[in-house]
Amino acid sequence: MLKRATLALGVALTVGMAYAAPERATTLKDQQEVAVTIYNKNLALVKDTRKVKLISGEGRLAWRDVSAHIRPETALLRNLTHAKGFYLIEQNFDFDLLTPQKLLEKYIGQTVTVIRTHPTTGVDSREEATVLATNGGAVLKFADRIETGIPGRLAFKSVPENLRDRPTLVISLNAAQNADDTLELSYLTGGLAWKADYVAELSKNDDKLDLNGWVTLTNTSGTAYQNARLQLVVGDVNRVNDAMIGALQESRVQKSMAMAAPKMAEESLFEYHLYTLDRLTTIAENQTKQVALLSASSVPTTKEFLLRGADYYYRSSYGDIGQKIKVGVFVEFDNKGGSLGIPLPKGVVRVYKKDNAGNAQFVGEDHIDHTPKNEKVRLKLGDAFDVTADKKQTSFEKIGSTGRYNTIFDAAFEIVLKNAKDEPVTVKLMEPIPGDWQMLSASAPHQKEASNTAVWNVTVPANGKTTLAYKVRVRY
Repeated sequence: MLKRATLALGVALTVGMAYAAPERATTLKDQQEVAVTIYNKNLALVKDTRKVKLISGEGRLAWRDVSAHIRPETALLRNLTHAKGFYLIEQNFDFDLLTPQKLLEKYIGQTVTVIRTHPTTGVDSREEATVLATNGGAVLKFADRIETGIPGRLAFKSVPENLRDRPTLVISLNAAQNADDTLELSYLTGGLAWKADYVAELSKNDDKLDLNGWVTLTNTSGTAYQNARLQLVVGDVNRVNDAMIGALQESRVQKSMAMAAPKMAEESLFEYHLYTLDRLTTIAENQTKQVALLSASSVPTTKEFLLRGADYYYRSSYGDIGQKIKVGVFVEFDNKGGSLGIPLPKGVVRVYKKDNAGNAQFVGEDHIDHTPKNEKVRLKLGDAFDVTADKKQTSFEKIGSTGRYNTIFDAAFEIVLKNAKDEPVTVKLMEPIPGDWQMLSASAPHQKEASNTAVWNVTVPANGKTTLAYKVRVRY
């Protein structure tokens, strides 16, 4: 029995000594390399490799300058030098950073020294007090009284162990031997995000454009990533709902119209796409950085004037539907050929065009979704100023019912397209017609693009107008 008790005491002393041993710290000075893979929706994978001197046996390692938004449950530490006999015992993420308020909170129930300076003599007086509370202000208990507020300067004996000046992951581990080992810490984190921005310049005749793509990185993770290997994942990765996800502050960044050489290589990754920067880059704390993604010149482009209707006026009598109805302006190009033909990350495309003096002027912007190669990119830039439409219902008649149809309507319409430009334009009319419909008559031929859509391409002469009249039977 005595022998067993002695053995138990020896084990307890050994464990106690291991955890009482001085904490070893590793900082960014020990960093050998760092790789950052950033996903959409404020998520990144960080792989931080450092050279660390380990002592044989159990001990604690403070890994300083991790992301302040680290997800500790995803952290994985590997020994790349001596894996045998190396294992983890526990880890703690100390996210309380050192501030005067946090320091005071950690001293609740403990003694601090209050230092007062005499306003006339300048002599300091010292008095000890116990911190009772810090909610909404400090409550201090002196030997003969209790005071609220801080009546002078406070002096503390030391900084509590779990209060750090930088975000720190504290790891209890076992090392097999004394050695300078290469350790790799990988983890998922918030606070790192990216988005794609595109700058396009239309040619004089709107039939070509030059396109520059930029990746805008935003780092609010609470640490810097020096000389990092940067990769970006394009695609929507499924994630369990995470309360850590927060809104990032938007930063406005000056865009340059100058052409830039492509800087990122693309490859497939599972059902996503991966872009890798061809050089190391530093992502500073609280920084927005732009990296060139692509550059393409003289991309063939088509411009379209589109007037899209509605289905409500096919069900009842309406008469006048609208005057000077705006006509939308779209540009479209194929993501293929030349410097294109690569997956385009979702983002905003801002379009410019030079005026007669050669100055680039902003003419519109639109958002694109993730676009695979060989797909069309379609942008709405705004509404035409010189092209408008007047629309009215010229007749409406309820025919009755027959067979499986409860209601049959005959409706006639007139659309007058007006063009104040000095050149002819072609306007695409799209009419969503509900129910089972039949075109009874039309002043111009139409196409049935879908089961509920009739389309006309109508040419409007310069400084002139064109009238489209049609009659349709709708069955419900």
